[in-house]
Amino acid sequence: MEILISFRSSNYDSKKNPLWVLDRISMGFVSVLVCLVVLSFSSTPSYGFDPLDPQANITIKWDLLLSTGSSDTVKVTILNFQKYRHIEAPGWKLGWDWKGKEAISSIFGAEATQQGDCSRFKGQELPHCCDKHPVVIDLLPGAPYNTRFQNCCKGGVLSSMTQDTSMYAASFQIATVGSTAANYSDFAMPENFTLGLPGYTCGQPVEVQPTRIPVDGGRRWTQVLRTWNAVCGYSSFLASPSPKCCVSLSAFYDSRIVDCSTCSCGCQGQPGSKCIKDGETPALLQQKHDPNEEPPPLVRCTDHMCPIQIHWHVKESYRQYWRVKMTIRNWNIIKNYSQWNMVVLHPNLKNITTVFSFSYASLNEFRTTNDSGMFWGIKYYNDMLLQEGHSGNVQSEMLLAKEPGFSFGGGWAFPRRIMFNGDECVMPQPDNYPRLPNASPPLSFASSFPLLSFSTLLFLLLFC
Repeated sequence: MEILISFRSSNYDSKKNPLWVLDRISMGFVSVLVCLVVLSFSSTPSYGFDPLDPQANITIKWDLLLSTGSSDTVKVTILNFQKYRHIEAPGWKLGWDWKGKEAISSIFGAEATQQGDCSRFKGQELPHCCDKHPVVIDLLPGAPYNTRFQNCCKGGVLSSMTQDTSMYAASFQIATVGSTAANYSDFAMPENFTLGLPGYTCGQPVEVQPTRIPVDGGRRWTQVLRTWNAVCGYSSFLASPSPKCCVSLSAFYDSRIVDCSTCSCGCQGQPGSKCIKDGETPALLQQKHDPNEEPPPLVRCTDHMCPIQIHWHVKESYRQYWRVKMTIRNWNIIKNYSQWNMVVLHPNLKNITTVFSFSYASLNEFRTTNDSGMFWGIKYYNDMLLQEGHSGNVQSEMLLAKEPGFSFGGGWAFPRRIMFNGDECVMPQPDNYPRLPNASPPLSFASSFPLLSFSTLLFLLLFC
């Protein structure tokens, strides 16, 4: 407050000015606004942390099975410890940096994308990969049996922990040559691991307790020589600077449809925002892409320009239940979404009684409030969201029990947060939510400001 007062002219005398009280209150309002802006920025969550899945990560486990001085045998395992974020095709591409002159002599369950320069190996069979930074990819499901390994051959696809616990891991085995270590205790662990997936960043490997392996039905346990773990985290900001989905709303008690916000994922005509108008077909060159790379989205022209639109419709109200219809629409012309999932944050999800056509699991991370859940398709029925067109959508309905004092007023029937495939969707502004016929328009900040108590205003004036 002293800083603001110092801007007054030196001949200002508040005792002689009858408006000095209003002047002081106006400066107080400015201070309150500054405090609120500071608080809003300080409460913004940091990128890379998800409160719905705080322990989420992809772990790369490196098990040293055998070391003979000049060659080593290693088992590599990729574990997707994420509740709802999965890895779609074309899948993971694991890379690392050798510290010495090691080369991959043979590999099972995967393959390196490049053989590299193996000219230093003369008079012998050339290794599988001689690159200083090899990039290894998973085998396809139809790979020959003599090249397979346990948990391999999924095309790099990894399921989330919630959807399919049998598909969240991938493994392969490599044999190396060119090591200068005298024995396993001198093994030079590779560094700078990468997954080849947008948004993922891996830390340096850390040695942990050696992996123990059960044999003979668990009657005996064997142990590898050494084990390292490299943990990779996800950041939606690094994955894509713009959103990938948006949410629209409607209700039986309001004739309006609250569409996705304009330019939710981009604006028509902006650089980098390409779309196809109704009735047009994308050029053949736009439809073709490298099957080993994620194709850039090519969407149908809309106001929101999002590849994915989720519509939440409050359909009916019964005496003890209310019904919601959810529709997921794919506006991407050149991509199918396999093993899709949708995470919803809603205060009434703890009262779900029936979900039609979708699978559902609660995401009650902290065991205190059951207000978040995950929906995904039923296998072989609607687990693949087809590209834009007549069949480019999936739908479901659910019944929720009404709590004592339940009301459709105040936006209670609509979700607070929705994510598709782990990416945050743009929600409409709360002021635009469908309203009951007798509901009054929301108070703006300026009109609701006088409702602040005198003690609250005094506190903000003194301490902000």
